[in-house]
Amino acid sequence: MGLSFGLALEGFRSVPEIQFFGFVFEAMDEIIGQIARTRYRMGGTRHLPITLRSPFGGGVHTPELHSDSLEGIIAQAPGIRLVIPSNPYDAKGLLISSIRSNDPVVFLEHMKLYRSFREEVPDGEYEVPLDKAGIAREGKDITVVAYGAMVREALKAAENLEKENISTEIIDLRTVSPVDMETIIASVEKTNRVIIVQEAQKQAGVAAKISSDIAEKAILSLEAPIGRVSAPDTVYPFGQAEGIWLPNATDIEEKVKEIINF
Repeated sequence: MGLSFGLALEGFRSVPEIQFFGFVFEAMDEIIGQIARTRYRMGGTRHLPITLRSPFGGGVHTPELHSDSLEGIIAQAPGIRLVIPSNPYDAKGLLISSIRSNDPVVFLEHMKLYRSFREEVPDGEYEVPLDKAGIAREGKDITVVAYGAMVREALKAAENLEKENISTEIIDLRTVSPVDMETIIASVEKTNRVIIVQEAQKQAGVAAKISSDIAEKAILSLEAPIGRVSAPDTVYPFGQAEGIWLPNATDIEEKVKEIINF
């Protein structure tokens, strides 16, 4: 990361990779203490076009540390974008947009999504806009906000909920920091109910930030409490136990029904 920092200062667009994001702590000073602060330190006169790629996330039975969801640490740091795609089309477009951006970006790629499904991706260059959430599925009864692999779980849950006449709108954050609250609030004002889904532990997570923003900006639109689906506040388990630790479509379905029936 120090080499990437120097290259960016000299005008290069740098795309480093950390093999697994669970190993990021050795580089945290370069990322948060240096790269994220440099534009501020230099009065906006220098850009840091660095896009840090790194795999993360569970469901593939990795050894310890590999699967940790540490995005909340990056999301809390001013001066750096956090991008987490949920599908191949967005992954390519968001990566191109990130590399072309003059801001530092942490681009996290969920390991389970590497192998879960295939999707046609155009051969040519295209951009998916940063800082803009996508609507992965339209609905009218409840909003589900998710990112990364949890978007796939939310889509599975929505298919099952539709059989019970529950219409679910799914917001795919795509850019996790800064969060596109405008799109989220518009959806909440339409459905009047919301849950936020993250793979990370519940405490101090992205879902907590979004929940508080909704409460501040749209509480009068809500007909039920804000719901959250997340992993337990424990250390990520060894691979044999991750199936009972990770949030899944069933957890989302149960939380949606709880909020709908409030």
